[in-house]
Amino acid sequence: MKLWSNFLGYQAVWFCAVIGAGGDLWWPAVAATIVFAAWQFTVSAQRGSDLRLLGVALACGCVVDGVLATSGLARYAADAPALPPGGAPLWILSLWASFSLTLNSSQGYLRGRPWAAFILGAIGGPLAYAGAARGWQALEFAAPAWHGLAWLACAWAAAMPLLATLARRWSVAPAATELG
Repeated sequence: MKLWSNFLGYQAVWFCAVIGAGGDLWWPAVAATIVFAAWQFTVSAQRGSDLRLLGVALACGCVVDGVLATSGLARYAADAPALPPGGAPLWILSLWASFSLTLNSSQGYLRGRPWAAFILGAIGGPLAYAGAARGWQALEFAAPAWHGLAWLACAWAAAMPLLATLARRWSVAPAATELG
């Protein structure tokens, strides 16, 4: 039940973020992330690992989405504070923070499976951004859009195995999905 709650909680944050950003509001993502993180840190048996993963994920988000923004490969909706200035908007960094809190729970199966993390990152990362762009206008890719999507595929293909490896290294116990 905890795994499903984690998965559904993250999905709720994702929808709050992209729908909010599409409506030119950045704060719903931050508010949803604060609620999700507070709840996750209350129920997690991996608080130390979760906190470290959150920090690494935020750094990854600053790089991945910072490059996307500063290079002009994409323009984010919702005029939000960004890290660094002109880089990754706060609402997208909220998604990175929330995503990190799934790595010891609903996505714990990725720990110790770098190739699965690589494939999921290379495919799932760009698909999530494309869905946010097409469904809610949370961002807009510069033409040709495949340049931004290719960057995201490469960046997420690197970030996911890194985060999954660190989740395994920093965990104090195997995730429920690693047992058996």
